[in-house]
Amino acid sequence: MTEKRKTKKRKEEYGEPTESEKPTSEEYAVAKWLKANVPTKKTKFLNHHVEYFTGTKAVDALLTSKWATGKNPIFTTRHEVTDFLHQMLLHKLFHRAKKVPVSEQELKGKSKKKEIEKTSKSGDEKDGEKSQASACEGKDSKDGKEKEKKKRKIRLEMHLEQVFLDTADAYVWIYDPMPWYYWPCGALVVFGTIGVCMFPLWPATVRLGVYYLSIAAAAFLVLIIVLAVVRVVVFCAVWAATLARHHLWLLPNLTEDVGFFASFWPLYKYEYRGPGSESDKASKNKKKRKKDKQSDDETEKTPLLPDTEPPEHETEPVDNKEDIPIVQSTDKLSESESENSQRSSTDRDFEIVEADDVEPDPKDVTT
Repeated sequence: MTEKRKTKKRKEEYGEPTESEKPTSEEYAVAKWLKANVPTKKTKFLNHHVEYFTGTKAVDALLTSKWATGKNPIFTTRHEVTDFLHQMLLHKLFHRAKKVPVSEQELKGKSKKKEIEKTSKSGDEKDGEKSQASACEGKDSKDGKEKEKKKRKIRLEMHLEQVFLDTADAYVWIYDPMPWYYWPCGALVVFGTIGVCMFPLWPATVRLGVYYLSIAAAAFLVLIIVLAVVRVVVFCAVWAATLARHHLWLLPNLTEDVGFFASFWPLYKYEYRGPGSESDKASKNKKKRKKDKQSDDETEKTPLLPDTEPPEHETEPVDNKEDIPIVQSTDKLSESESENSQRSSTDRDFEIVEADDVEPDPKDVTT
């Protein structure tokens, strides 16, 4: 008795499921049936790829199942179905999630890369007049984009209230049954390893066949390596002989992440990148854009001086020549005077402002 009490205390302390918290056989059967018959959607939840379903669809499906229409039904009304599914939720066969709408800032951050790729592709294309058919296609694409924008994008987060409700809430599956074919595959792996370990006991003819198969596999790997080297050599030879105008790849998908048969097709890929080609035009367009950007930056950096006319000083006639003021215009200052004025400043930064904003020097004011 003392040992049983100790085990119960350990389970309560470490959070292990007790017998009352474990799902029953009926709940396992219902969960398996729901996962096979209720439509689910895949999404990313807490950095994990999961499947989720809505509560109303699960209730509607169970009302038409054998557990509601058989001889001994477990539930007959929607309220009973929700109670049964709530027990399944408490037994951790699935959990409730919260749908959170994705903000526009997050979408913009994700779509920046796509927009950059689209702009680069559109810049490489030729500029020309659009036909009526292309205009119609453009309208259809705009309508499709508007429909996509109307759809709200959401993400899932853990809900604080773990309760099953007959609503459109999302419920993420925790129950993940093991497929039936895992058992025979596991048995084959076990017997295969035992058979490989007993290789010395095999018949002589079988061992000779395995030997030839291993040689064929090694020869195939060597052939792939040789092909990879030959294709690089051929490409470099053509590229150097034509001054980088002709690009020829033998078996272009040989080293790509594709299927076995797709890696040997097509047999070759040829591109012309000389003057007059599409790539040449695209590079020219890029250079023009860079030059335009640089010119725009230079115009923004250069300060714009105001076009002001030199002030006209009106002086009254004076009899004495010594009292005549000597007036000098700001536009006719010599370079030496400007340098002296800058040197006289106490090494402080100066700004270029309009003439009206500066107070006149008392020395220059006429008397």
